[in-house]
Amino acid sequence: MKTTRLFFSIVFLLILMGCSKNIEYSQDIIDTTSGRYLYTPDEVIDVFYEDNTLFLKWRGNDELKPVALDETTFFIPDMYKKLRFVQHPDSKKRYLGVVSEDDETKFTYDYEKVADNFKTPSMHLEANNFEEALAGFVEIKAQDSTSVLIDEWEINSKGYELLRKKEYDHAIQVFKMNVALHPESDNVYDSLADAYLRTGDSLNAYTNYKKAISIDSGNRRAKAFVKAFEKE
Repeated sequence: MKTTRLFFSIVFLLILMGCSKNIEYSQDIIDTTSGRYLYTPDEVIDVFYEDNTLFLKWRGNDELKPVALDETTFFIPDMYKKLRFVQHPDSKKRYLGVVSEDDETKFTYDYEKVADNFKTPSMHLEANNFEEALAGFVEIKAQDSTSVLIDEWEINSKGYELLRKKEYDHAIQVFKMNVALHPESDNVYDSLADAYLRTGDSLNAYTNYKKAISIDSGNRRAKAFVKAFEKE
């Protein structure tokens, strides 16, 4: 059954690619559809045109060329989705809508067009805009507290990557962000304490190690540091 589905999927894809047309995009279409669309709360699709050809930037691919079907509709093999530029009749907001597989006249309003200078939380994080990054991640958590976009260990890894580069101040900001997002975890306090310790700030290291112990009394490294600090 899986083999049959794969076969028909490949055939369908080849047919679509064979149907790709050389579209003459009007200037109005280019002007109204170019820009940034929010794919997930922490991911965007950038739409642009070069030599009257539609391109996308998505997930590290800076020149993703979709299969053009008409002036507003295209197919993206990487997503295995047919998308259409649409405008909501009430809000007048623009979207990339997913076209129904069964009826191409039907579509949904999926990926909202945002400002060209819009940045996701991860974009802010990469630019060292820590307050903006945290605000964005807090909003994501409010919508879904289990979202993989705010994974504690991923954020922690980013902090330790900065520590290895000896970007201590930036690492501390990332660990602080993790504390704000995961205040119930002893690990985030332990990591923040570790970062402070590497900068020579033993008082803040002590404060955060002590907090880690209050959450998990089995944290041996934290207990050892707190004991030694309190003896001084």
